[in-house]
Amino acid sequence: MTFDSQTLAGVFFFTLAAQFMTVIMLAAAMVPGYDFRAAAISDLGVFPETALLFNVSLVVVGVCNLLGGYFLYRAHGKRWLLAIFALAGIGAIGAGLFPLNTGGIHGLAALLAFVFFNVQAIGSGTYLRGIMRALSVLVGALGLVFVVLMALGDAGNAAAFGSIGHGGTERMIVYPVMLWMVAFGGYLLEKSERPSDVQEPV
Repeated sequence: MTFDSQTLAGVFFFTLAAQFMTVIMLAAAMVPGYDFRAAAISDLGVFPETALLFNVSLVVVGVCNLLGGYFLYRAHGKRWLLAIFALAGIGAIGAGLFPLNTGGIHGLAALLAFVFFNVQAIGSGTYLRGIMRALSVLVGALGLVFVVLMALGDAGNAAAFGSIGHGGTERMIVYPVMLWMVAFGGYLLEKSERPSDVQEPV
């Protein structure tokens, strides 16, 4: 049995997001007293109960994004979009290999992932039409707004976090784009072609 590039991309994107959201949920439940409002998602990569599980999952996110981005590139042929997927994947891998307690490398890698996972949602809209294009742009823009709010809050302006705190702000960067990737992966996995929704490679 053979699969086309679009189908393979869908498999990797769906797997990426589904496993990461599941791991975040399980890991948070494994740490006694984990504070969703105050704690960073990456704290799950430091607690002894969840460090291995979370960090391996984060590396899987990066690898799947690289592979999915490559197979999607074979379908659309846009090098600039492939580069965005690559940067997001490298950020996730770096954040997993260098956990939060290792210092500045983790912060830089996490920021790379935060920014470019949301940029890739916006960029993927150029491959789509209709409601999926609108959702891609909306989700990516929402994530980038919360990246800015998190940066302001971490710089000392705690009011930028609002009532959801650092933890909630970070989750608004990650959760919407992960849910979008589940939807995007499922969309690509459809066997029937929808020429009104998918653009031809350029």
